[in-house]
Amino acid sequence: MIPNWLFSIRSRVPSRVAILLGLLPIVAAIVLWWLLTRGIPEERFISYNILPSPVEVIQSVPELLTRRELLHNLFVSLKRVGLGYLLAVGVTVPLGIFMGSFGTGRAVFAPSTTASAYIPIATLLPLTMSWFGTGEEQKVVFLAMAFGIYLLPMVIGAIDAVPDVYLKTASTLGASRFELVFRVLVPVAMPAIWQGMRLAFGVGWTYLVLTEAVVMDGGLGTLIVMSQRRGPREHIYLVIILITLVAWIADILWVQLGRLFFPYRRAR
Repeated sequence: MIPNWLFSIRSRVPSRVAILLGLLPIVAAIVLWWLLTRGIPEERFISYNILPSPVEVIQSVPELLTRRELLHNLFVSLKRVGLGYLLAVGVTVPLGIFMGSFGTGRAVFAPSTTASAYIPIATLLPLTMSWFGTGEEQKVVFLAMAFGIYLLPMVIGAIDAVPDVYLKTASTLGASRFELVFRVLVPVAMPAIWQGMRLAFGVGWTYLVLTEAVVMDGGLGTLIVMSQRRGPREHIYLVIILITLVAWIADILWVQLGRLFFPYRRAR
């Protein structure tokens, strides 16, 4: 008998089945990777210089941990992402709440924030380097700008999505403007703001490698560039896999915390 969820529109797949289905593309990619790189290097379908085999990648893990100091560089990257994200949240969330709550705030900041959304993030790299040099401040500020440009519209949209009935009811009960913002708009919009913060956090990993690759001062991006220039090539794929795993684990933590903070609304 075919389960109802198999071909139903917007069906909810059982959690265990969803895990198995999610593993299928990963297993298929690993099998295809093995098939394309099996055998001696001279006879492979894809050259070793382009794509090492899965076994060769795994065998290079000890060298990456010891000679390349993987854990130290991972900590450096995590610190940069964390500081950049906290800076972005500290500026963007209050600004987004202000713009979403008051028309005057939106009128003042909307032109500049709208224009910033069309700026390619990569162009901010030389700009921040001219402002802050090539040290840690530049990397943190660059990541904060990348976070903030993505997060701000989501905070404003979360405030805009609060139904007017909440505001009208609170106003009828005599709530002040401060209470309307911080006891009505923000609490109701907070699950959506949290979701925006979760999605924005993933943006940092996209641009982390960019800023660490341009100025090689430690971090996972530096490891990728060093492995591309000096070898071994296996380390490139190991670092990419590590970045993916760290971002995936962080996303799981975001989801679990969202379920803890907002049990009345299922985090997605």
